[in-house]
Amino acid sequence: MTREDEILPRALDALVRWYRENQRPLPWRQDHTPYHIWLSEIMLQQTRVETVKPYYERFLKELPTVEALARIPDDRLMKLWEGLGYYSRARNLKKAAICLCESYSGELPADYEALKKLPGIGPYTAGAIASIAFGLPEPAVDGNVLRIVTRLLADDADITQTKTKEEVTRRLRQYYPAGKNAADLTQGFMELGQTLCVPNGTPLCASCPAGRLCLASLRGETDRFPHRSSKKERKIEDRTVFLLRCGEEYALCRRPDKGLLAGLWELPNTTGQLTPQQAQQYLTSFGVVPDSLTPIGDAVHIFTHVQWQMTGYAAVVPEKNLNFIWKSKEQIRSDCALPSAFRFYSRQIFDPAEEKP
Repeated sequence: MTREDEILPRALDALVRWYRENQRPLPWRQDHTPYHIWLSEIMLQQTRVETVKPYYERFLKELPTVEALARIPDDRLMKLWEGLGYYSRARNLKKAAICLCESYSGELPADYEALKKLPGIGPYTAGAIASIAFGLPEPAVDGNVLRIVTRLLADDADITQTKTKEEVTRRLRQYYPAGKNAADLTQGFMELGQTLCVPNGTPLCASCPAGRLCLASLRGETDRFPHRSSKKERKIEDRTVFLLRCGEEYALCRRPDKGLLAGLWELPNTTGQLTPQQAQQYLTSFGVVPDSLTPIGDAVHIFTHVQWQMTGYAAVVPEKNLNFIWKSKEQIRSDCALPSAFRFYSRQIFDPAEEKP
């Protein structure tokens, strides 16, 4: 019997028992409806639980079924998603919903391989849906699981490598239970990774259900695991953002259909951090001659691989320029999804008392 054969089965059993006694009452845990599990898993990707809660409830109120998701206009979908970031997740949700309506009568298939073929669903999400919604013995291996398993086994494999994720998946699949135990184990990994075996800071090993089995904890080496290769440095981009108003309407643009923030609305902007004189010259090159030009502050927004360092100017213009699309603040509030990258500037459109929470 190997070290792994001794540790993993006992740790998984302990994790299931611990989860049943310690789970937080999150909205997507109230039932295991496949659509609800799918939606929550997509929303929770790289997003905090507390951030997701109101989005999840609002989304399901307007789109209670897969069929409703498949029919929603793209602009309305983006508005529902506004502020969650990683907008390709929302686009893939709709694409997958259309596939489900065409091929599965609007229901998610209880099949791991079939789930993986849907847009936006990779091995982790397929495993989460398969185990939580359908009780299939399929692990859902993400950063939480990689961290927990590599600490349990004191495994120094690089968790940024695809082969490490595949190996951890293979190991877990040997011992993964079925039925309710599968659902509770998958959610137990999520809960443990978010509350005790945390990614940043000292893990709370004394409270961990697998603390007496965990080799990293027993050796006092939790800070060594998981091992990951160095990340590439994030690219820095300077930008200048314009808040242009004509009467009661504001200038907007559409992002290109491909690339960062594809297809979303944005405030007019350009590369570089322009001085007031340069900003005036830039607007004039578009035929925009502002009555006034006022600096409105600097902001930073961090994407996964890019960091925008922005400076902004507000300008009142005498007439609408055809290079832009002009919307009232009511139209922007109800219809136009503006990425959070522009939030520092876009919120200045609204009076503080009118801002949405």
